[in-house]
Amino acid sequence: MSTDNQDISSVSALRDANGKAWNAMNPESAALLRAQNKFKTGLEIAKYTADVMRADMATVDGDKTKYTQSLGCWHCFVCQQKLISIKKHFGTTDRKYLYLSGWMVAALRSDFGPLPDQSMHEKTTVASLVEELYTFLRQADARELGGLFRDLDDAREAGDSAKEKEVQAAIAGHQTHVVPIIADIDAGFGNEEATYLLAKKLIEAGACCIQIENQVSDAKQCGHQDGKVTVPHEDFLAKINAVRYAFLELGVDDGVIVARTDSLGAGLTQKIPVSQKIGDLAAQYNAFLDSSEVTSIDDLVDGDSVLKQNGKLVKPVRLPNGLYKFKENTGFDRVVLDCITSLQNGADLLWIETEKPHVGQIGDMVRAIRSEIPNAKLVYNNSPSFNWTLNFRQQIFDLWSQADKDLSQYNRDELMSVKYDDTDLALEADEKIRTFQSDAAREAGIFHHLITLPTYHTAALSTDDLAKGYFGDQGMLAYVKGVQRKEIRQGLACVKHQAMAGSNMGDDHKEYFSGEQALKASGEDNTMNQFDAE
Repeated sequence: MSTDNQDISSVSALRDANGKAWNAMNPESAALLRAQNKFKTGLEIAKYTADVMRADMATVDGDKTKYTQSLGCWHCFVCQQKLISIKKHFGTTDRKYLYLSGWMVAALRSDFGPLPDQSMHEKTTVASLVEELYTFLRQADARELGGLFRDLDDAREAGDSAKEKEVQAAIAGHQTHVVPIIADIDAGFGNEEATYLLAKKLIEAGACCIQIENQVSDAKQCGHQDGKVTVPHEDFLAKINAVRYAFLELGVDDGVIVARTDSLGAGLTQKIPVSQKIGDLAAQYNAFLDSSEVTSIDDLVDGDSVLKQNGKLVKPVRLPNGLYKFKENTGFDRVVLDCITSLQNGADLLWIETEKPHVGQIGDMVRAIRSEIPNAKLVYNNSPSFNWTLNFRQQIFDLWSQADKDLSQYNRDELMSVKYDDTDLALEADEKIRTFQSDAAREAGIFHHLITLPTYHTAALSTDDLAKGYFGDQGMLAYVKGVQRKEIRQGLACVKHQAMAGSNMGDDHKEYFSGEQALKASGEDNTMNQFDAE
């Protein structure tokens, strides 16, 4: 018996058991409502998507071409439209995720107004957005299934048995718009207890994957800005433990933790951990400190700290703000140690924040990590903070220089110029940008590629295009030609914005609730009908 038929039978039994008071209940209508709502709670979503993500992680171990992708979404409608578009263009949401960036939450969702990505937004904002995103994705399911149910009714009324079977198969094989989300918890918003409490909120909202970084919580900086301060490994591992306990408490046993290291760009630490024995984690961390040897009391001033390292007394360099400096050119080694330590202590995936998109650089670090953890996998930020055009043109310039190619027509510092757009160098760079994700998955162990805030930029660009034309000499044509005509011809569902907002679903529900007395928005004069034909 199909699930729908089981639901019909169970509701029929309930109706009969409750006598005449339930006569208005149509078992088939109840079954349709159940079918449209595959998930009842955020925890159900978290458990389901955790299984999806774990299966994808296992798949990529055997096939590096099966990497996963996401786009950061700061608004529930943007998220919904992204998944609808993916299903429309590719027929499936397989290996397509959501990313929820702390940067976008800070810049676009804070009650304080736009903020920098420094963990200054309200703690609960990310969890609230996770809940919103999944509400809209569940509505996308209901909308799509509602359309299929209407198609089924039409086929039955027309006596088209072949069409009826086709639609029934589509309903039975329906793939949900609900996909895994990687939720940014920043540096945990406080100590390990604060991290645990916030992690629970994220998970209860539906997050199966939480990304946490090793910056100091109260001194966090945006990943691509200077002034970053890291914490000792013991502090970071306590927060990883806190997130894992949150998953376990809520029954999401396969929850995924992404451990992010900012050490490549971080030159400072807030405190010096206490070493218990030679060579322990604290000692390894302290070995990276920029220090000078102490040979006499005269090398010290009041308040200086002194460490014993390798049989010598050394004085770590401390800045006027009390922070300690790392040695120059230690970022690579600190990243490798961070990543190995995190994976050995409960993390599932890594995030290495880099200053440029360079497969070789990422691959070198991953190979060093995989010498200890052979199946280490990365989540990578294909960041809009990078000037991708300039970076890749310069990479090709350098490769050509090493190969003694003629570069006389190129100025390395001016490669962003439009005058180079159609040159062989620019075309080769564009091809490397196009294949960056597959190249990095193959050569640098990247499991998941994301763009943190693409829809921030697309919203700005499309609004600029419309404003320029509409308030200029194009007038209404700017909207019609630049937006609506494209929506119609590209088959965007939101061209029927009333239906996208739930008008058709509401009509169906009114019919369930009120029968023939239902006041519905549909009809011959409904303006949505204008968009049925091209």
